[in-house]
Amino acid sequence: MNTPYAHTVTPLTADLLRGALDLEHTERGVVPHRLPAHARRQIPDGQLAMAESQPSGVRLALRTRATVLELDVVATKRVYPGAPPRPDGVYELLVDGSHTARASVPDGDTLTIDPATGTAHTRPGPVRTVRFTDLPTHDKHVEIWLPHDESTRLVALRGDAPIHAAPAHGRKVWLHHGSSISHGSNAATPTGTWPALAAALGGVELINLGFGGGALLDPFTARAMRDTPADLISLKIGINIVNTDLMRLRAFGPAVHGFLDTIRDGHPDTPLLVVSPIHCAIHEHTPGPCAVDPAAIAEGRLRFMATGDRAQVAAGRLTLTVIRDELARIVARRAADDPNLHHLDGLDLYGAADQAELPLPDDLHPDPAAHRRIGERFARLAFGPAGPLSAEAETEAEAEAEAG
Repeated sequence: MNTPYAHTVTPLTADLLRGALDLEHTERGVVPHRLPAHARRQIPDGQLAMAESQPSGVRLALRTRATVLELDVVATKRVYPGAPPRPDGVYELLVDGSHTARASVPDGDTLTIDPATGTAHTRPGPVRTVRFTDLPTHDKHVEIWLPHDESTRLVALRGDAPIHAAPAHGRKVWLHHGSSISHGSNAATPTGTWPALAAALGGVELINLGFGGGALLDPFTARAMRDTPADLISLKIGINIVNTDLMRLRAFGPAVHGFLDTIRDGHPDTPLLVVSPIHCAIHEHTPGPCAVDPAAIAEGRLRFMATGDRAQVAAGRLTLTVIRDELARIVARRAADDPNLHHLDGLDLYGAADQAELPLPDDLHPDPAAHRRIGERFARLAFGPAGPLSAEAETEAEAEAEAG
């Protein structure tokens, strides 16, 4: 461990964190989780277990006069044999809302995953210190955003002055669920994921339940959303259903209805936006499953490809085009009885023209510039004037609920 020089130790408690639904205490520190313990006990695969423990959107929210802050962490570095090395996760420091510094740690636990065999093993590694110095001396609001794509155990927090949990600032809480794109795959920083960018532009507090490979209409995720206090909710559904080849059209519609019904059990009148998939050429008209392109791996690149048979779409296999049509139909049907339910076509966030200008580098996930474009468009279409998640829309929803 690096030698610390900030001397005031602050216990790592849940009130210091935003964007996490649970805090697990272990022998090697605390782990922020984006699903509660009862949901994690029902996770059927290692991919989702890994994804929900990666703290996308999770940040420490502090009030302090400290000029030095130190955070001891155990990061989990992922290794995929044959694939290019992954960049280190980024810790971002915001002071009074302004981006001030970034840091990373070079090592930690190492998780080696072999996609060819499905095996994985972990080698324990050291505790490292993330240090931020030369902060202004005044009493200030400080956020430390944790890496969006790197599981992180928090071991200790220190400063050269007392550190307190930041008080709530009254912003609306936006609860979002989606796939690896919402999780932030290929984004460069935790505040550079499209949901983080949209939240900043929309002036809302983000809880990001975007899970790489895990937006599969799981009932335990719906129950977690049902039980999480929120003022605004959105669901981005589709790409994982296709690229896992999880279900057919007959099952998809009822699964969407069930997911929405469960959320409505806890949020009967909350503005709820259903977002269909962005453009992804490999799966627009070709079903899954999705696979890693071995030719690209041989060249030291990571690319994905669709392996399904287009001829089977007529028999109920799903593509992004089919899912967009079905989601629009489902929302239109339900909206007759649920005026606070809304639909957004994902092609309005990133369409074929955007793909031509800002291509998906691995044919599946947006790059940092595309994340920014998606975030800016979502903020305008959802949080902007007359948007379904705008303050104006929420006022109208409250009035309708009172009238009912």
